This record gives sequence, C-alpha cells and structure tokens, in this order.
Amino acid sequence: MTIGHLSDDQLRDEVRARYASAATSVLDTGAGASCGESCCGPTAVEVDDNFGSALYSAGERGELPVAAVAASLGCGNPTAVAELRSGERVLDLGSGGGIDVLLSARRVGPTGHVYGVDMTEEMLELARANAAQSGATNVEFVQGTIENIPLPDSMVDVVISNCVINLSADKPKVMAEMFRVLTPGGRLGISDVVAEDHLTPAERAERGSYLGCIAGALSRREYLDGLAAAGFVEATVRFTHQAADGMHGAIIRAAKPR
Repeated sequence: MTIGHLSDDQLRDEVRARYASAATSVLDTGAGASCGESCCGPTAVEVDDNFGSALYSAGERGELPVAAVAASLGCGNPTAVAELRSGERVLDLGSGGGIDVLLSARRVGPTGHVYGVDMTEEMLELARANAAQSGATNVEFVQGTIENIPLPDSMVDVVISNCVINLSADKPKVMAEMFRVLTPGGRLGISDVVAEDHLTPAERAERGSYLGCIAGALSRREYLDGLAAAGFVEATVRFTHQAADGMHGAIIRAAKPR
C-alpha cells in the first residue's frame, strides 16, 4: 500500500515519529501532548471534541494520572463499548500513553490482566510511568507492531483499540493478528474512523491527512468484509460522531467463533 509518494515503511516511520513527539511533549512538560496536524484530530488533544480525552467522562479522566489523559489521541472510548468483565484478559492495540489500558485494568480487576502493544518507545516509557503512578499491577506494556502482535495464539479474551487501525498500511494483517491472539469466543471492541461507503480512497484523502486518521480509514463495507475474511462473525460498525464530511468516529464489534 502507498499513500501519495510514501511506502508502507515510510508511513510507519512517519506515524512513529509523530507519536514519539507527542509522548515526548507530555514527558517533558507533564501537560498536554502537541501533535499539530499529525495525531488523530486537527490540532492539540483538547481542541476538538471529536478526538482525544474529551471522549472520556470526567469520572474516567479523574481516575487517571494527568499525563495519561493528556496523551489520549484517539477517536473514541473503547473501554466503554467492550463491556469488560472481571477476570478477563485484554489487549489494547496501539496503547499510546496507556489511558485505555489503565481504565481496562480497573474494569477487569485484580484477577484480570491488560496488555498494551505500541511500537513507539517514547509512548511505552510514558505508559509505564503512568501505570506506576496509578498503582496498576495487572498491566503490561510490550513493544511491537499491530501487524505482528508479540503475543501467543489465543492469549486474550478481548481486543480493544482506539483510532489506530486506520493508521496501518496492512489492515488485513492486523485483522488476522487480532483473530489469532483471541481465544475462541473472544471479541473486539474497537473505536476507529470509518468512511461512508460511497467515498473513494481519493475522496477520503481530500478530507484529511493519513496521519490525522482520515486518509487511511476504511469504509464501513471494507471494514465488515475485512473482518469476515479474517474469520470474525457478528461484526457491526456503528457510526457515533462525524470526524469529517462523510467520515465518522465509529464503534466496531465482532467475535471469534467458539
């Protein structure tokens, strides 16, 4: 896959560099992450109500370290849609500063466990610092890509992700990897940007950048077909709020057959 003149590897390097910059901003200042137009959304985290920490309740934000909230760069709140239960094992793809890992850890309790996978060393450093500050002992952050998840087969009960799959240059591989690491009967609870079916890839690119989580977004039909091809059943894509003209923040759910 290429976007404009960039190859897959170049796209991955661009994403890594931008999110590393956001993490460094938080680590250096202890305040908000600044992405310009690089992370999901048009400007800094708190400016747009369609992206970032504004999508979490005041109660959820109050549970966590300021730095975890500041580094929230997603387009939804997957912990609110995954219906996590006590004792479950959860994987967050593209875990960033750790906000969804830490919220999930509270929901699954001491008998559960939450893994966060991120490719950016700076984000992992930030996430581990946030976990230590919050006192979370049932979490683990691992470096890796979402196209090659560094976990064994059938390892987790739930996969969550917050506005990260649209940034992958190999989405079929991501979906196959999610299927692989889930236990039979496991499920997905994902937030992502999704396009209306009538928009072509070129029209999506006109509405926003790849790094801004717009140009690389799948359409609703492409998402459903991709999940089915990976083996998932009961897949749904529900639009929740507009991210750009014809582009929406969405909740994606699916299950691995038992």
